[in-house]
Amino acid sequence: MNEQADIVIIGGGIVGCSTAYQLAKMGGAGRIILLEKDFICSGSTGRCGAGIRQQWGTETNCALAIRSVEMFENLQEELDYPEDMEFKQGGYLMMAHTEHMLDQFRKNVALQRRLGVDVSLITPQEAREIVPMLNTDGMLGGTFCQRDGHLNPFKVTDAYARAAKRLGVEIRLRTEVTGLVREGDRITAVDTKTGRISAGKIINCSGAWAGELCRKAGVETPFYAEKHQILVTEPIEPCVKPMVISLYHGLYCQQSPHGSFIMGIGHPNEPRGFEMKADWRFASEMASKVTYLLPRLKDLHVVRQWA
Repeated sequence: MNEQADIVIIGGGIVGCSTAYQLAKMGGAGRIILLEKDFICSGSTGRCGAGIRQQWGTETNCALAIRSVEMFENLQEELDYPEDMEFKQGGYLMMAHTEHMLDQFRKNVALQRRLGVDVSLITPQEAREIVPMLNTDGMLGGTFCQRDGHLNPFKVTDAYARAAKRLGVEIRLRTEVTGLVREGDRITAVDTKTGRISAGKIINCSGAWAGELCRKAGVETPFYAEKHQILVTEPIEPCVKPMVISLYHGLYCQQSPHGSFIMGIGHPNEPRGFEMKADWRFASEMASKVTYLLPRLKDLHVVRQWA
């Protein structure tokens, strides 16, 4: 079966669903079809740590993050979503354990403040006032921004998908793109197992799979998949409001609105690829590092982990 659309969006994560919504909201885009090979939020979005921060080291990232936070603060109302998106602005506390890192934080804060971010350089004592259980041994300083936070990626993506559908976007699940049709320097159609869809514009929103998809049309891009692992603990009473990040220890940890702790580590030397098997080595390393920084968590049970 061959079809014609004006825009085809590949990928049903946060980027694909929000793109579909924004295009439909603008009006005049014509027929928009979103293709997702599995279910909404089944890829990178559904596996992420769900943090939202304005503390970046480049002007472009800061500007995008500032606008994103402003958007998230009003998104539930805009999308008319009936459930709580769990957007909580408990802040981001970033720790520095070396002089080099602290110097970089000073430069970052100067940039962030110039762009309008309400961020502060903090001392180890001030860090303990924000997170009383935090072990600041060896910490030289840090940064804190209260408007940073986290949300539920499944609910936000679902909200975008529902809003897009209300505006006429066609969302097709379990419809994998098997090939791209290239004519000269343009991609003019996508192939799926159910047929070909031609379109004036095709938008690749497939996240970690974006590079592989481009190669189907002979286009090389700098995108590649990198493995990260995350675990979740049993819930306890609220005791840590911000996301705690230690670049020295290579980890982040936050407490969700439900009381569980979500934490993760990324290894830059991890082989590139799509292997998504969680392993016991990660759990052991994570436990060792996080209980050093947040000793009170040492008796918590792990509920699940994933990659």
